[in-house]
Amino acid sequence: MKIAVIPNAFKGTLTASQAAGCIERGLKKALSGVFIVRIPMADGGDGTLQAIIGATHGRIVTCRVCDPLGRKIVSAFGLTGNGRTAVVEMALASGLALLKPKERNPLRASSHGTGELIRAALDRQVSEIIIGIGGSATNDGGLGMAEALGVRFFDGKNSQLAGNGRALSKLSRIDMTGIDPRLKRTKIVVACDVVNPLYGPHGAACIYGPQKGATSAMVQQLDYGLRCLAATIGRDFGVKVAKLPGAGAAGGLGAGLVAFLGAQLRPGVEIVTQAVGLARKLAGCDLVITGEGRLDGQTVSGKAPAEVAMIARKLGIPTIAICGSLGPNAGKARAFGIEASFSALEEPLAEDELRRRAPGMLQRCAEQVGRLLAIR
Repeated sequence: MKIAVIPNAFKGTLTASQAAGCIERGLKKALSGVFIVRIPMADGGDGTLQAIIGATHGRIVTCRVCDPLGRKIVSAFGLTGNGRTAVVEMALASGLALLKPKERNPLRASSHGTGELIRAALDRQVSEIIIGIGGSATNDGGLGMAEALGVRFFDGKNSQLAGNGRALSKLSRIDMTGIDPRLKRTKIVVACDVVNPLYGPHGAACIYGPQKGATSAMVQQLDYGLRCLAATIGRDFGVKVAKLPGAGAAGGLGAGLVAFLGAQLRPGVEIVTQAVGLARKLAGCDLVITGEGRLDGQTVSGKAPAEVAMIARKLGIPTIAICGSLGPNAGKARAFGIEASFSALEEPLAEDELRRRAPGMLQRCAEQVGRLLAIR
């Protein structure tokens, strides 16, 4: 039996590669002679850099950038095997995981470090930059990112604004004259893992602001600020970003990348599956096992497990999911090709305990799935 193990990252507990290893070990405990193909997956969020660079036999380049609060950290971007494409994972510079819970504040947090990663990639004379924008700590509409690349922002009194969430509601004018000229000859492709608009009840601030530390008052301020940003971009550049699918990704960074860098927004999982050659690697497989930290109704909105299942279904290969937990509307995934879903969570656990026990629980769940398969 040949099984392809293709999990997404289990957010906060396991990388996609670690999850694939746990599932493989569990299956091999239950199934003799099984052949496992491990293909760590991503959808524009955690693991996008590793998935693409690993698949293209590329390399990682380290550099120093600002974290969301302006502190210098060691970060990295990737170069594909041919050296012509750079891969930037914004979470490695502007990600929520870089902050302690008490530090989370999307009014202060900036995407400046992501702009520094882009600038470092430009220094390598690449012709294309792929930017994965999941896992952000920011809600600045990309102001910080653009600031790092030479764009300046001003309020109604012509005072220069900092590139953070607080500046959005004061924005009156955008000066693009100092933007890095290398961007004009570089293709920018954005790997999105959500399709949210820029503002409104389904926008960046309302949906994702609270998990980044925003109070209800902050959410209102940030949402208003993103409306100001969209209006200014529309007036000055003639670019309509408000309702663009994915504009609200990463606190509005999706909109900022389109407006300031002329980027193209694409579903992240499409970019990754093409880069890893997923359809080709599934040749001869009898079963696909995918997974993520929580399978729920959002899984079918551009997340990796649903896309993996749809590709497998076109090839006539059944798919099952082994996840950390199952949430509301998890059953929707069946329409996308996930025939059965299993939760690895054995009991309610605190966050720290969950991280410690996650590998063992996932392996044991995979073993039980293997025992079920052995009954056939």
